[in-house]
Amino acid sequence: MPDNLRTRLVGTGVQLLDRDGLDGLTIRAVTREAGVSHGAPRRYFPTLNALAAAVAEVGLVDLGGKMKEASLQSDSPLGALDAMAHAYVEFAVDRPAMFALIFRHDMLEGSGEDLRDTSRPLFDALIESVGAVAPENPQFTALRLWTSVHGIAALHSTRAFEPINDTSAVPGLIRCAVRDVIADAIEPET
Repeated sequence: MPDNLRTRLVGTGVQLLDRDGLDGLTIRAVTREAGVSHGAPRRYFPTLNALAAAVAEVGLVDLGGKMKEASLQSDSPLGALDAMAHAYVEFAVDRPAMFALIFRHDMLEGSGEDLRDTSRPLFDALIESVGAVAPENPQFTALRLWTSVHGIAALHSTRAFEPINDTSAVPGLIRCAVRDVIADAIEPET
């Protein structure tokens, strides 16, 4: 039954993060919300970073599931890339604290969790999808696409677009990011 406690603590951490943001994710808050003693999580999470990494792993799995589901709804490889990019940005907007935590490598490094085992398949799926559209150096093209879409997601999730533009431009920005990166990969500058 001990794994049930770990699962419960992680689930509570996910709920707190989504509800209260990154500052709300503390061991004390998780134990209080889960109804266990403050020392209960020590066996599984000796540090806050270890708990945060376990919570981030749930977020990575959720993000990967949304991207995969979106890509499967498309009937073309380029449409799948569009769908994946939109799902990525939507995840960031719907769950901004989780999105921020996933990329807090300064906080998650040395946590004892190997998040690369969870995050690498997401990037591999992107490489595969890019390769179906632009087979020349799909890893670099996927990296370029990810950085472009991640920038849009980070700005949109923190509401940074709002002072300068309403958010109706975001879908067009995503589409342009995908098209521009793919066009450059197919017809590189000379």
